[in-house]
Amino acid sequence: MTLTEAKQKLAKYGQEHVLKYYDELSDAQKEALLAQIDATDMSILASCKNREELAKKGVITPLAAMQLPEIEANKASFTATGIEAIKAGKVGAVLLAGGMGTRLGSDNPKGMYNVGITRDLYIFECLVNNMLDVVKQADAWFHLFVMTSDKNHEATVSFLKEHDYFGYKAEYIHFFMQEMAAATDYDGKIYLEEKGKLSTSPNGNGGWFVSMQKAGLLDLVKSEGIEWLNVFAVDNVCQRICDPAFVGATIQKNCVVGAKVVKKNAPDEKVGVMCLEDGRPSIVEYYELTDELMNAKDANGDPAYYFGVILNYLFRVPELIEIVENSLPLHIVEKKIPYLNEAGELVKPESPNGFKFENLVLDMIHQMSSCLPYEVVREYEFAPIKNKTGIDSVESARALLQKNGVVL
Repeated sequence: MTLTEAKQKLAKYGQEHVLKYYDELSDAQKEALLAQIDATDMSILASCKNREELAKKGVITPLAAMQLPEIEANKASFTATGIEAIKAGKVGAVLLAGGMGTRLGSDNPKGMYNVGITRDLYIFECLVNNMLDVVKQADAWFHLFVMTSDKNHEATVSFLKEHDYFGYKAEYIHFFMQEMAAATDYDGKIYLEEKGKLSTSPNGNGGWFVSMQKAGLLDLVKSEGIEWLNVFAVDNVCQRICDPAFVGATIQKNCVVGAKVVKKNAPDEKVGVMCLEDGRPSIVEYYELTDELMNAKDANGDPAYYFGVILNYLFRVPELIEIVENSLPLHIVEKKIPYLNEAGELVKPESPNGFKFENLVLDMIHQMSSCLPYEVVREYEFAPIKNKTGIDSVESARALLQKNGVVL
């Protein structure tokens, strides 16, 4: 992009201020800034003026989950169907690994965090070990797509390469970077985080498929005949990935998406729950659950909104392609955004000062025609690492790893 083209684009969206320091930059910095302007979707910025409309929810009603007794009764059949799909190369995995270990006291990518006590055992290693269980069970490898961010891409790729991908076949591993979205003040003006750099943030956990597509990996998905993608978060060290029974159950029930869920340990546990919204599958976030919804009961007298999602979803590829072509809804989130003030000094605000723009995975699910909430045993598959100590922490994850026979 030339300077003239950048000026034209910025003028169209009222963002001319981002070139304020252009003449002070080195040639390399100028080139990087122009490239960033070129890559940034500015059409979304005006939407912050009607963000209340975007946030409105439809009518929430319960969505029944497939529970453990039904899964156990049909496990052999589900597993056989899943293994058949894996052997045929129809199943791939997508690891969302763009986060940093900041809350754990680490400057490295979160997946590099060492959860071992008497030996080294990294989060990435735990996840690969879980995948290798399936490779052994199915006697077949499946493709793994690893989503990184601009902040951790090089470190993630280098780390996994240095550790020989913890035994996973290199030709089945593919990296791509998450797309970034601009961060703005309350008037929709893009902040600068450096004189030659726009303030940006990742485009949300629903941005993974768009990012895959823009990285050219959809061509590989199609050429390899991959029909299902199991997308999962980096921080749950006990989760099972491309689990044959889960894959098989989703296929047998003719659903286009499957969602692993656990029974909530309390009505107000901070997890989103599966539901129907205006008759279509959806997720209602914990902070959106009213007292009425929290206390609602199903026909068996159990809580109607009982099953929390663990960010482990199985999507059918044709439907993913369809929803990406139709574009996903936008979420506008109030955040603390470091920025350059009028004097060109970096300010790190102590309270929210603007908006970040995100796509969320719940919207991907809401655009699907059917979803199978699939119950898993919490102690076996849900060990999230959000904090260093306490609830959902390194400590609690270590305890669950040990309970599942993993030597730390």
